[in-house]
Amino acid sequence: MTIDSQTLAQSWPLPSKPRPIVTFGAGSIVGDAHYPAYRKGGFPIAGLYDLDHDKAKALADKWGVAAYRTVEEAASVEGAIFDLATPPAAHAKVLAALPEGAAALIQKPMGSDLAAATEILQICRDRKLKAAVNFQLRFAPMLLALKDAIAKGLLGEVVDFDVSLALDTPWELWSFLEGLPRIEIAMHSIHYLDAIRQILGDPQGVHAKSIGHPNHRMAQTRTTAILDYGDRVRCALSINHDHKFGRKHQACEFRVSGTEGAAYLQLGVNLDYPRGEPDILEIYPKGGDGWVPVSLEGTWFPDAFVGRMANLQRFVSGEDTALVSSVEDAWMTMALVEAAYASSAAPATPLAARP
Repeated sequence: MTIDSQTLAQSWPLPSKPRPIVTFGAGSIVGDAHYPAYRKGGFPIAGLYDLDHDKAKALADKWGVAAYRTVEEAASVEGAIFDLATPPAAHAKVLAALPEGAAALIQKPMGSDLAAATEILQICRDRKLKAAVNFQLRFAPMLLALKDAIAKGLLGEVVDFDVSLALDTPWELWSFLEGLPRIEIAMHSIHYLDAIRQILGDPQGVHAKSIGHPNHRMAQTRTTAILDYGDRVRCALSINHDHKFGRKHQACEFRVSGTEGAAYLQLGVNLDYPRGEPDILEIYPKGGDGWVPVSLEGTWFPDAFVGRMANLQRFVSGEDTALVSSVEDAWMTMALVEAAYASSAAPATPLAARP
C-alpha cells in the first residue's frame, strides 16, 4: 500500500494572479528560505529594505530586485504583499508604516512577548491589515498530509501527540540570540506548539520547564512541556538542542497516535542543520496491518514558505476564504508560549518532607 500526494493533500494551491512581494529585513532567512520559496512558487519579488543598506543591496543584487533606502519607500510599492523578516522588536514599527488595509506576513514570533503580540494585534486591527504570522510549519508537505490523514479518519481520534528532539543545534550561527531572555520556546519550539494547536486546538494550560546548558551562553536550549488537553489526550514535548554525541541517537520527530491508527514524522531540516536530512512521514492507517511510507513531494524548507505565502495571497484576492495563522489566531500561540514561560518560572510542586 502506498499513500502519496494523490491520496493526501501536500501543497497549497497557488494564486491565479500573484502580487509583488516587498521584504523588510535582509537576514539569512530571506536568502536561504523566503526568496528560494517565492521564486519556486512564481511570486514576483519587488525588493527589500534593511537598516543596513549595504547588506540589503548585496542581497538585492544577488536576486535581481530593488534595494529600498527607507521604510517609507518600501511601503509605497502599490499592491504589494509586505513580508516582515524582521526581529520581533521591529514588527510593530514596520506594521504601523504600512498603508491602511495592506497585506502583511509577519516573521515569528509575533513580538518578543505576549504584551508585544497584543500591541501588534491592535495595530493590525486599527489599520485593517490583512496580516498573518509566518508559522510555516503548518504548510510543510508532511504536516499538510498529516492533517489530511486525520481529517480522513486514518488515525481515528487523536489521543497522543509526542514531540521529541535530541539535536546538536549550531547556536553559533545565530550569535545575535546571545543575551536575549527568551530563546528556545519563543524562537524554536513555538513552531511545534503552533502545529499542535492546529491539530488539537487550544490546550487548557501547560506545564513547562525551559533551561540553558553549561557549555554556552544561550538563555534556554532545553525544554520539557506537557500540554493539558484533559483526560483523553496526552501531549508532551521533550526538546534538547545540546545532544552533541554524534548522529546515531539524535532525533527530530513527532509521534501522533489515534484510537485506530498512528503517524510518525521526521523533521529533517533540523538534523545536520543547515544541510538537513529528508523529511519522513509514515502512517499506520485505520484497518491497516503495518506502517506505510508516504511519498512526500517537497520539504519544510522551502516548500512550506511557498504555501504560507500562497494562502495569504489567495486570501487577499478572495480565492481563499480563511487566512491561516492570522494575527488573531497567532496571538493564541503567543499566549501558549507566554504560559509556558510563566510555568517555567513558577516553583514546582514540592515533595513531602520525610517523616
